[in-house]
Amino acid sequence: MMRLFLVRHGQSEWNAGRRLQGQADTALSDHGRNQARALAATVQALQPERIIASDLTRTRETANLLGYGEHETDSNLREIDVGAWSGRAIEDLMAEDEAAFLGWRAGTYTPPEGESWRRFKARSLVALADARETAARSVLLVIHGGVIRALLEGLLDLSPARIVPVGPASLTVLRLDEPNGTASARLEVFNYTPDAPVFNAPD
Repeated sequence: MMRLFLVRHGQSEWNAGRRLQGQADTALSDHGRNQARALAATVQALQPERIIASDLTRTRETANLLGYGEHETDSNLREIDVGAWSGRAIEDLMAEDEAAFLGWRAGTYTPPEGESWRRFKARSLVALADARETAARSVLLVIHGGVIRALLEGLLDLSPARIVPVGPASLTVLRLDEPNGTASARLEVFNYTPDAPVFNAPD
């Protein structure tokens, strides 16, 4: 049996302005740093045996603030590439073409020059397979909201259209009862934060 502890990075500077970032290498906001610090005791109590982060600044900084300055990185854990939408305000995208934006959230629309949901999910699962090639019984992944949703679809068959945005500096836990395959994956915790649940998280 293995447990996956999935933590989304704290609020970034672009999250604060409700701008899409994708693979843009944005930093945490001061509020995001405080969010990560607030989650640290919870994550440390879980005693993860292996820690892997996306190689982008906001995830690496979150891992550091959780107390794991020594961690591995994996570029396959990067957020989905939103192409020409990078840096665009969500409000503007909704006003311009609401159906396209909602389609993107549902995994059925790819922004110009962006990455398809199918390709994104595939590389996220490659990263997961690499993370599972270990003797560790618990692995902490410090990643992005999109990656968490991609893993939930890949492991639990939950489509992105059925998953609310993942809260900044929140914890999701998956239990994997088989060393290989996904048939036995179970969701134990979703979107946990030490404060109130986040119902309107930024993408």
